[in-house]
Amino acid sequence: MGLFNTILKVFVGDKTKKDLKSILPIVNEIKAIGSGLEKLSNDELRHRTNYFKEKIKSETEKFNIEVKKIRIDISNSQDIIKTQNLYTKVDELEKLIYEKINKTLDQLLPEAFAVVKETCRRFYNSSKIEVSTSEYDRILSQEKNYVNIIDNKTIWSNEWDAAGKQIKWDMIHYDVQLIGGIALHQGKISEMQTGEGKTLAATLPIYLNALAGKGVHLVTVNDYLAKRDSAWMAPIFEFHGLSVDCIDKHRPNSKERKNAYGADVTYGTNNEFGFDYLRDNMSHSPDDIVQRIHNFAIVDEVDSVLIDDARTPLIISGPVPEGERHEFDKLKPKVYDLYSFQRKMLTNVLSEAKKKISNGDNDEGGKLLFRVFRGLPKNKALIKFLSEDGIKLLLQKTENFYMQDNNREMHIIDSELYFVIDEKNNSIELTEKGVESLSESVEDKNFFILPDIGTEIAKIENQNLEPKDEAEKKNKLFQDYSIKSERIHTMNQLFKAYTLFEKDTEYVVMDNKVLIVDEQTGRIMDGRRYSDGLHQAIEAKENVKIESATQTFATVTLQNYFRMYNKLSGMTGTAITESGEFWEIYKLDVIEIPTNRPIARKDENDLIYKTKREKYNAVINEVSELSKNGRPVLLGTTSVEISELLSKMLNIRKIKHNVLNAKLHKKEAEIVAEAGQSGIVTIATNMAGRGTDIKLSEEVKSAGGLAIIGTERHDSRRVDRQLRGRSGRQGDAGSSQFYVSLEDNLMRLFGSDRVAKVMDRMGLEEGEVIQHSMMTKSIERAQKKVEENNFGIRKRLLEYDDVMNSQREVIYKRRKNALQGNRLKLDIANLLYDTCDEIVTQSISSKDYKNYEYSVISIFSVSPPISLEEFENGDEKLLIETTFKEIYNIYKRKGEINASLSFPVIKNVYEDPRNKFEKIVVPFSDGNKTLNVVTNLEKAYKSNGKQLIDDFERNISLAILDESWKNHLRRMDELKQSVQLAVHEQKDPLLIYKFESFELFKNMTSSLNRDIISFLLKGNIPSQNPSIQEAKTSKITNKLKTSKDEVLNSEELAAKQRAIGSNASNNQKVETIVREMPKIGRNEKVKIQNVKNGDDKIIKFKMAIPLIKSGEWVLIEKIKI
Repeated sequence: MGLFNTILKVFVGDKTKKDLKSILPIVNEIKAIGSGLEKLSNDELRHRTNYFKEKIKSETEKFNIEVKKIRIDISNSQDIIKTQNLYTKVDELEKLIYEKINKTLDQLLPEAFAVVKETCRRFYNSSKIEVSTSEYDRILSQEKNYVNIIDNKTIWSNEWDAAGKQIKWDMIHYDVQLIGGIALHQGKISEMQTGEGKTLAATLPIYLNALAGKGVHLVTVNDYLAKRDSAWMAPIFEFHGLSVDCIDKHRPNSKERKNAYGADVTYGTNNEFGFDYLRDNMSHSPDDIVQRIHNFAIVDEVDSVLIDDARTPLIISGPVPEGERHEFDKLKPKVYDLYSFQRKMLTNVLSEAKKKISNGDNDEGGKLLFRVFRGLPKNKALIKFLSEDGIKLLLQKTENFYMQDNNREMHIIDSELYFVIDEKNNSIELTEKGVESLSESVEDKNFFILPDIGTEIAKIENQNLEPKDEAEKKNKLFQDYSIKSERIHTMNQLFKAYTLFEKDTEYVVMDNKVLIVDEQTGRIMDGRRYSDGLHQAIEAKENVKIESATQTFATVTLQNYFRMYNKLSGMTGTAITESGEFWEIYKLDVIEIPTNRPIARKDENDLIYKTKREKYNAVINEVSELSKNGRPVLLGTTSVEISELLSKMLNIRKIKHNVLNAKLHKKEAEIVAEAGQSGIVTIATNMAGRGTDIKLSEEVKSAGGLAIIGTERHDSRRVDRQLRGRSGRQGDAGSSQFYVSLEDNLMRLFGSDRVAKVMDRMGLEEGEVIQHSMMTKSIERAQKKVEENNFGIRKRLLEYDDVMNSQREVIYKRRKNALQGNRLKLDIANLLYDTCDEIVTQSISSKDYKNYEYSVISIFSVSPPISLEEFENGDEKLLIETTFKEIYNIYKRKGEINASLSFPVIKNVYEDPRNKFEKIVVPFSDGNKTLNVVTNLEKAYKSNGKQLIDDFERNISLAILDESWKNHLRRMDELKQSVQLAVHEQKDPLLIYKFESFELFKNMTSSLNRDIISFLLKGNIPSQNPSIQEAKTSKITNKLKTSKDEVLNSEELAAKQRAIGSNASNNQKVETIVREMPKIGRNEKVKIQNVKNGDDKIIKFKMAIPLIKSGEWVLIEKIKI
């Protein structure tokens, strides 16, 4: 691949050089302007910000004035078509304003960047900076201890607190940080190595884009970094009059959080930005909305946020009716018994396979070995045996034989198994034998078998039953299918819980709850649950409370959330390996930024061992040697369990060390900061400590710098690069070395066949190692396979969410219009027109005037505006227009009548001196149901009741829309699960999902339009003594939960599988079994005896199994025929 890239560069050129060639002239311009800024006074430097703001304002002023004029015309307009055209013109003007602002910012970039750099230089060189006091300085001096006012002069200190740590400003932008800042402003990803100052580089585009007053968001991976960076960088922005805040400091839905979004610069975590978007689209008052427009976001550690976390849906959920009903407890004993039985059986089979192979019978031994691999691929004894000479190759040869011709012979292997585990695809499938075994304990033989719907329906239709009886039988069939489908799904999830998920590796049990552990960082992920019932299965397995099923009220993936921003950029040290995905999904280009100083770190080729034991012993020996030489060592692991194992091994050698499990961000930063001291050994997961740098003393640098030792290759190359990047910061000395064994998950699943051949040919003894660049490249090819597979999975998930997202945008736009009220009347007119169009079109197509008449009366509660003669002879388009105009006029008159009828009541309440109400609740009823409308009493009084009618339209629209959307989300969840069965019919589930979801959404919007317009036309204030009360502020119910669904088919799954593989069968005692009698086939006859009365029976072995398992019978002998 390296040769191909070299040839490609000859013809098309080096992308990095091309990128830098376009940016470097801007860098030179910034530096030239910067030398002139040094002559300015502090006040003159600050005044440049006001100049920039005025420049932006003057460039867009004429457009803003035109928008204001059009909005006045809209408020006075009574014509629907004219209003719609005016709104379209506003949208076009706002796009022009955005383009004009961006063009102006590009022109201001060199000078604006130079101003930020000069500000940093002055804070670096001076402990105190004196300026004339502004109004903003006075506000800051009351809250910030680094701003003090003395005799109308403001003194800015260059020392302040950053998230509990006192810092002194010591940074000035390098040229490479200017390059990174330019790339970020251009909406690209800056790949900057660890220690190159990404946080400082981000201050440049943040300052520039904040000048427009539209808001800039800096997104981080955790709340510690959000709080730290917002406090650390704030004085640079505040010095120039820009406000800074962090959303993670404030409660959701609070006034303080809304103010944080109102700041010029807003820091926060990816999850909180996403959840606030969902909460805003569930609010019932414009005052509850906290976010502004999604203008510009810079994502720190962009690969972690937009790739690792992006496919994980953010969900706000609530209780669902009968959510506590499930069969996990009922099916758990059956699943556990079958799992235990197969595990014990395969332990014996493995022992037999070893004997056959040692005796030279490779054909039968390979067959038995492959059977164990199919039934329990993560058994430790199996993994150890596969590391012996030639065994891995024998397994692969056997596997290839049975997989040929589309798995034609695979039934021979699976015939003795109860279930089969496909480790690569993370799936478990029951065999016929497994279904038979499970069904033995129940009367119905088909208890775990789904009926063939097509065949069964054909049988029912061939019986020539009465329509009513036929429908009843079909309903019973569908109900049976639904129950069995849920039962089989529950059972499969229980099997996954027992075979693929280990306690204290993937999850922990705390306070009677199952909590997921992030295998990359070791953090407990509060609020995150495995999706699709798997979390409930694990809860059943661990005998803790099984949480009730919940219903989705609002959901969005981070992929679709961040694609809403007008401009998006990011920064990280590890993005280039995922550049294809960044471009395809986000249209983000990756620019590799050169380092400020050449990298001096020495990256060694991988050391490859046969077994984990040999590998870990070599690692400990190397750590001991490096520590004695005074070099700090960072020991990278892929799971918390391996961290603890290595810690125990270091304790035995009495080597002092720190273990970083990253459960506390503050502790994480402190441990990483200490990791650069002489002789310090730090064990950490590969991704722990992101956002913090390891700084070295001169003594350590002269000793050779920080030594990185990776104990296993991660499935993603960028994670390995992240670990390597901890060393060699800013040209420091250092080294990196990865230790690999054939038992590692990546090698076992994807990369060990070629390496195993080489090691077998070389005849390596225990403890011997191979090291060569070809071997390292072979491992990287295995990593690429995983990356490509994970990209496909994430892209597939996004395609599903894109369907949901297109619907979400329509509903949320309507909801926003209803909530803010500015385009609500236009929306009502449109939905009335759509409803009239639907009624007329359906009636014309069926030539049914009675249907037209009935629909108009039942929905609008008015007499049909078209006679039978007009219906039969009129043009369809004309009939729609006539129906719409007549009913719309009736609706407007109805609003005026309701306003006049309600005003006397409002007048009495308002003029009563005993009432001090700000808002009141007015009941409206359509004759069937009553909905309460909240309105501002004073505004309703001063508008003669018109404000009440506006609030009536808004409240009713929101109430009906929210209920319809909630029900639609439930149906979409059900649809997503049900379409997966289409794969058995050789159909693409995604295509069926798209088609069916379109039909669902079309029906939902049609029903929604009818319900809203029907209530608005029928709704009246109760005529007799309407009950008007004060409106009390409602709080968001505690029953709503925010969570991130843990979608298993993702890159994180590989990290989880790695730990499961190393920890599988943890408590299993492996020993050699000496068989006392020949192996018994299921159909062979055996003699059994009852332990209570001594009775003997001779029956087939398959019938004897459940009796023996019950404990009442024992096996005596096999009957020879």
